Amino acid sequence: MQNNKVKILKTEILSDNWYTLNKVTFEYQKKDGTLETQSREAYDRGNGATILLYNKESKTVILTKQFRLPTYINGNEDGMMIEACAGLLDKDNPEDCIKRETEEELGYEISDIKKVFEVYMSPGSVTEILYFFIAEYSKSMKINDGGGLEEEQEEIEVLELDIEKALEMIDSGEIKDAKTIILLQHLRLKGIL
Repeated sequence: MQNNKVKILKTEILSDNWYTLNKVTFEYQKKDGTLETQSREAYDRGNGATILLYNKESKTVILTKQFRLPTYINGNEDGMMIEACAGLLDKDNPEDCIKRETEEELGYEISDIKKVFEVYMSPGSVTEILYFFIAEYSKSMKINDGGGLEEEQEEIEVLELDIEKALEMIDSGEIKDAKTIILLQHLRLKGIL
């Protein structure tokens, strides 16, 4: 449903080097009925999907570890982040995307996935909707070593961690990624692991 209190006046592309950074000028009708013109920047990198694989029997989860430049330039000393598997949709539907990413990054072929929710991760500046999934895994689903795609300049370490250890890593600050924290806490809150 369109918000009739908002009227887009102008959209300017500030950068389209990697993804698209737009400056949007809009008119906004406030609660008192007055109109106010505002400008905001919105980064459009497309929508994405993320998944947390878990094993009930061994009480483990599969995560990734990789270098993330934005964290490095904002105080993460080595730039390495422990995260749930994720990727951009690239015109796929979320389910197909996350199955592809699971094979590429983790080396597992999964079929029975469950969508748990969709989230705007940084709604003040980024347009992205992230689709969250969980799925059970077993050793028999392992089809390759994972690690990402060289042509996408990915160098991903695959981690299999005890769920208790992963949750402790949130408290210790070893896991600082929002999507990963959300998924780990979801498993615990729902009594899955």
